[in-house]
Amino acid sequence: MSLKIALIGAGAMGGAIGTRLAQTGQTLHVFDLDKEKVAELVAHGVIAAQSAADAAAQSDYVITSLNAPRIVDIAVFGKGGVADGAKPGTLIIDMSSIDPEATKELAAKAAEKGLRWVDSPLSGGAPKALIGELTLMAGGAAEDVADAHNVLQHVATNYTHMGPVGAGQTTKLINQVLCGLNFLAVAEATQLALDAGVDAAKIPAALKGGRADSAILQEYMPRYVERDYRRTGRIDNMVKDLNGAQDLARRTHTPMPMTAICAEVHRLMTAAGLGGEDQAALMEYFKGPEELPQ
Repeated sequence: MSLKIALIGAGAMGGAIGTRLAQTGQTLHVFDLDKEKVAELVAHGVIAAQSAADAAAQSDYVITSLNAPRIVDIAVFGKGGVADGAKPGTLIIDMSSIDPEATKELAAKAAEKGLRWVDSPLSGGAPKALIGELTLMAGGAAEDVADAHNVLQHVATNYTHMGPVGAGQTTKLINQVLCGLNFLAVAEATQLALDAGVDAAKIPAALKGGRADSAILQEYMPRYVERDYRRTGRIDNMVKDLNGAQDLARRTHTPMPMTAICAEVHRLMTAAGLGGEDQAALMEYFKGPEELPQ
């Protein structure tokens, strides 16, 4: 029996999530301000909604995949938003990557309107979403997180309840610290190998299974070598998440010197006009500031 799901946000991640849910036979109503993105999903068999309220009114679950707390707030509680159409008890599953404190505020507003909330940010990007192998970290009441799994099992193979509302977003920030540092470390190591005359393309196989191995090493060092900048994520999204991690570190009085350096490199890339590029474009950093786009 297919689930009735509303998807609000059909960008790179939302589009991949929507495609996967459609492929697994779910009944999906999609709304996004970008009609072309919605049309791409309609080609996969989803139903275009006229508004977020319209999508929610026809669904038992609502997934939001958006870029900032303000946008989530407008999409859910603004005029024509999810809350205007959702039935009491509807479960909102926010798969955006946003601030934990903002998430708690959004969940409280939802509760006032009789709606349930689970924050379930993701790791793995669009490629993993398309094959149903995302890693998800969830925050919310235990019964709501279990209910959300009825939907999320179709897009994820690793789903962990991390604690109350906001715990998923906190875990995602920790994930992004680890990813951001790893992306930059692998880029540095790639450039060193190239400058030293070592065949960097052989390094992932040579180090496979050792302590230096990682999914990012295996996927990205070959891309760094080839300057393969096909986009599966965005540098400016990493800036957003590292900013969030630094905000959390200030609130918790946690020293994070390596994260500060990593964030500054990502900000430099964004200032140079490369914010919309994939993490693979970090290799442009090694050209030196004078050769970066102005």
